[in-house]
Amino acid sequence: MPLLKYSLLIWLNTYSPADPAVAPSPLTHLSLRDRSEMQLQSEADRQSLPGTWTRSSPEHATILRGGVRRCLQQQCEQTVRILHAKVAQKSYGNEKRFFCPPPCVYLSGPGWRVKPGQDQAHQAGETGPTVCGYMGLDSASGSAAETQKLNFEQQSDSREFGCTKTLYISDADKRKHFRLVLRLVLRGGRELGTFHSRLIKVISKPSQKKQSLKNTDLCISSGSKVSLFNRLRSQTVSTRYLSVQDGAFVASARQWAAFTLHLADGHSSQEDFPPREGYVRYGSLVQLVCTVTGITLPPMIIRKVAKQCALLDVDEPISQLHKCAFQFPGSSPGGGGTYLCLATEKVVQFQASPCPKEANRALLNDSSCWTIIGTEAVEFSFSTSLACTREPVTPVPLISTLELSGGGDVATLELHGENFHAGLKVWFGDVEAETMYRSPRSLVCVVPDVAAFGSDWRWLRAPITVPVSLVRADGLFYPSAFSFTYTPEYSARPGPPSAPEPATGADALLESIHQEFTRTNFHLFIQT
Repeated sequence: MPLLKYSLLIWLNTYSPADPAVAPSPLTHLSLRDRSEMQLQSEADRQSLPGTWTRSSPEHATILRGGVRRCLQQQCEQTVRILHAKVAQKSYGNEKRFFCPPPCVYLSGPGWRVKPGQDQAHQAGETGPTVCGYMGLDSASGSAAETQKLNFEQQSDSREFGCTKTLYISDADKRKHFRLVLRLVLRGGRELGTFHSRLIKVISKPSQKKQSLKNTDLCISSGSKVSLFNRLRSQTVSTRYLSVQDGAFVASARQWAAFTLHLADGHSSQEDFPPREGYVRYGSLVQLVCTVTGITLPPMIIRKVAKQCALLDVDEPISQLHKCAFQFPGSSPGGGGTYLCLATEKVVQFQASPCPKEANRALLNDSSCWTIIGTEAVEFSFSTSLACTREPVTPVPLISTLELSGGGDVATLELHGENFHAGLKVWFGDVEAETMYRSPRSLVCVVPDVAAFGSDWRWLRAPITVPVSLVRADGLFYPSAFSFTYTPEYSARPGPPSAPEPATGADALLESIHQEFTRTNFHLFIQT
């Protein structure tokens, strides 16, 4: 039987944990400098010093390992997702220009229905929302800003949904950027945490000038996320948002959806089109893809709208909060083209008529004029089922990229992201790694030896994949979308000279893995 070495791979995917194998104590490649550093982690609430390699005490690590294993098996994570627009129009005087589309929050994951403690048992008789939320603008002065309450409602897909429709920024606020702040409170009054949105740019009004690619702050690029809404006769109460419900496109007065706006190729089919880079211009063929369901509309030509007319000869870049129309390609009997339109809650096609005064214009109705705006989303995932604390779960660390260094017998992994702190440890599956805190945007850990995941690792022919997660000193568990793969490398066990040669093809699988992955000892894959 050949001996195996293992090369190192990183995948960004959804991990489905298997039954954990009984494994010895975690093995890593670097040891602590002295026992004084290990004593820093003898208590759950101790934090490591920046720039030092630390690991939990053996007793604490054993307790945490069982809890992490349960979290991976039961998948009891909780996710908070905040959706909002990239720009916000400032209000002047006594007017209130409410943010449109309104910021909204989705709570998902089975952990919201698990009662902390009591061996993670489900609440038998409790139904309805377990949290309430309060959202407002962050305050530059540090004073408490006005907040709006969010009441969460359960949807058919088991997610909790809440939004606030009356937030605005006044002209007294001179900032050019701000963030939204979401405060979640559990049933009973205990604070769960404070979550921040992405930066939002403040504008006075939509730009009416021709956009230039020299100033791309307000331009919309291919592959970015957008929202579309329609407002009849400029009345706020008549606003409807393009959304997806039950697998169909609808015009909803309550919920909006984010769509990925792709520059499409006119020679590709609707199901398989190659995305193109660049900024979207009027007259381009585009495709809208729902970010949640993946459902797409047919390729359409985006047109600029002025005075309820589609301008057919404009090719300037699209800007935030511009009015636009979406024309279905192909000739039509009426000559004006067919456009994406709403009829109450339905999404239909509208037959435009050519403008009698100008040949390069088509006459539209109110329901086929849409306002386009870029959107942002930020997602926080955690699990409180392991923690024995009443402290807030925030700040929630977010991992953006992984960087692997070394290989063979010694390898380190650097995590890039945000909201890191000295109380975090990196875990590979249910094995804790020695971790060094560098900065709020960088953590470095030692990749555990593959032997930590089972005593028979030398004879395994398949790759070993484990999820990468973070655990706070008090036991709070933060899952991630990243996983780490140990890939076997073929090497023959030394034998006596008279030993027979192995049969041809007996280790074809290992040989193919060896040829693919051992050229540089390891490869780094990050699949978005």
